[in-house]
Amino acid sequence: MISAILVIAGLAALFGLALGFAAVRFRTEGDPVADRIDALLPQTQCGQCSFAGCRPYAEAIAAGEADINRCPPGGEATIRALADLLERDPKPLDPESGELKARTIAVIDEPLCIGCTLCIQACPVDAILGAGKQMHTVITSECTGCELCVAPCPVDCIAMVEEEVTPSTWKWPRPGDSMPTEQR
Repeated sequence: MISAILVIAGLAALFGLALGFAAVRFRTEGDPVADRIDALLPQTQCGQCSFAGCRPYAEAIAAGEADINRCPPGGEATIRALADLLERDPKPLDPESGELKARTIAVIDEPLCIGCTLCIQACPVDAILGAGKQMHTVITSECTGCELCVAPCPVDCIAMVEEEVTPSTWKWPRPGDSMPTEQR
């Protein structure tokens, strides 16, 4: 009887160690599907999809709570890539989320800027530099064109301008893309 108890206790300990090792060795952080979806999104953090950023939108798509056609900055190319990943049919962009347009960046008319910092607080990617009661400027390489800085500006010194395509900013179109490069 004691030998049976010892055998069962030994097997329980052995299986417990095996399960503990497997939990550490094969653990995944987060949802791998949401990670793959998030990698396809443009990371503008603009909120046009009605989510606080690209990661929450990716998690909602992975959970089946949101559709794949709510990202205006990503446009048709992102919708197609999401459809391919999730094995769904592509859809046109949801008009409630916005419309497709050329890529823009924020430009501050610096002499008009009063240094209120409202645009800095609104920028989700910290692309605006400045201090209280000092002139502000936009780091164009960081600006995603989300337009969230325009509305809070009390002196209307922020304008959205189309990003000029130069030899250093031009990119080869991805295979199958029908959208011009400046719209991505």
